[in-house]
Amino acid sequence: MQHIDFELDRDHVELNQLLKLVGLCDSGGSGKAIVASGAVTVDGEVELRKTCKIRAGQTVVLDDVEIRVRGV
Repeated sequence: MQHIDFELDRDHVELNQLLKLVGLCDSGGSGKAIVASGAVTVDGEVELRKTCKIRAGQTVVLDDVEIRVRGV
């Protein structure tokens, strides 16, 4: 599994935007489609809310990529 550490410089980031920012999709719109498909988990649970607020300390998984969200 590939691991990505994402440094969060604000209170939260929307899930679809996080996928775009780490390079797992080309746009926020395609990020929304990926989330809607049920392919994304947040802290081990399938997340279907496209604009779910992701905060420092959470872990997002898509396929074989794990994104660990860190605060600065």
